[in-house]
Amino acid sequence: MVDQVSVELRQQEAYRFEANFPGERFPALVLDEAVPLGGGAGPNPSRLLAASVGHCLASSLYLCAQKSRVPLKEIRVRSEATLVRNEKGRLRIGGISVRITPVFSDPADAPRLAHCREIFEDFCVVTQSVRGGTPVTVSWESPKEGASP
Repeated sequence: MVDQVSVELRQQEAYRFEANFPGERFPALVLDEAVPLGGGAGPNPSRLLAASVGHCLASSLYLCAQKSRVPLKEIRVRSEATLVRNEKGRLRIGGISVRITPVFSDPADAPRLAHCREIFEDFCVVTQSVRGGTPVTVSWESPKEGASP
């Protein structure tokens, strides 16, 4: 079990940083602020937080589906962070909404996911941590052929 995760950031230019993950084999990630502040060369921290919440929820759902032997063709997720200003006028993430669309090879399997829908959020480390200070809402959508989340 991992008790700690590490990320090392190195400034490349202005608001653009390279994130490296010590001891891991995956490549570095470029982070940047959006134009006009930064150059938009990579996702900014707000987008990374929304991605982290969405990915953690999808992974938790996938694990539960696997353990419950509910075959999923794929899981589509759209995660949106809403930016608001606090009483001092500073930007903050006011909430994150996540829409999950499980796609089944056989639509008859959909009802079998009911138990996972009840419990999967509780096992998502990132979402439950973020919920301590930021509201996170999760909704479900039935997949439509050819539609993207």
